[in-house]
Amino acid sequence: MKPVHPIALGLLLAAGAWGGLAVAGAPVPEGMVRIRGGTFKPMFRSTADFKEVGVKPFCLDKRPVTNAEFLRFVQANPRWQRSAVKRLFAGGTYLQHWAGDLTLGPEAAPQAPVTYVSWFAAKAYAQWAGKRLPTTAEWELTAAAGYTTADGGAEPEFRRDLLAWYSSPTQKLHPAGAGRTNYWGVSDLHGLVWEWVADFNTSMVTGDARGDTGLDRQLFCGSGALEARDVSDYAAFMRYGFRSSLKADYCVHNLGFRCAKDL
Repeated sequence: MKPVHPIALGLLLAAGAWGGLAVAGAPVPEGMVRIRGGTFKPMFRSTADFKEVGVKPFCLDKRPVTNAEFLRFVQANPRWQRSAVKRLFAGGTYLQHWAGDLTLGPEAAPQAPVTYVSWFAAKAYAQWAGKRLPTTAEWELTAAAGYTTADGGAEPEFRRDLLAWYSSPTQKLHPAGAGRTNYWGVSDLHGLVWEWVADFNTSMVTGDARGDTGLDRQLFCGSGALEARDVSDYAAFMRYGFRSSLKADYCVHNLGFRCAKDL
């Protein structure tokens, strides 16, 4: 085998670091997909904020976490069982659709996405699984993809389905992962449940999506469309409005989560 020129090797490593090639020693965990990363344009920002935010490559769950998976978590972590959890970390509706602490029951199908979970509980599950919650930038970057391209806004079919999903309430939760996958191979980012993100109550982000420690956690989506990036993005307005209404202990019937992982 011919030796690789140092410059060529450097280019290969750089491409791998940004998702163009597989990164040596960084296999994608089962049930996750590699997201190449790229540029996220915040929906809302002040004049002092960056217009674009760089998102490094990361892994994301193909589908939301299910009731069955969350059951295994509470079995292994009794303090997160419904009767034991501290109300500081989960409101009174925490897992209220389950039949009991360790029983799902008819209202919580095993393969349906788990809901009625707080941000604290979702974060604890992610840590237990060796993962983390995705940032807003990571989630939105992935969710912006259409069926066949990384830019769903350019796909009429995707835009049509997106508007239909967000204008019609979900009557019954289908199994997580049953929805059509997007360009990245990720399903159910739209049209099944809302999803917790790590920085759920921050509308504007600055700097690197994972390294910024100066975020104002009390920013909310006020002033309507003022300073909005795209006033026609109805679905994004709904997501940002919903996130800004949440508190970390809230447990809502249509709010679940999925996990991310660094490469």
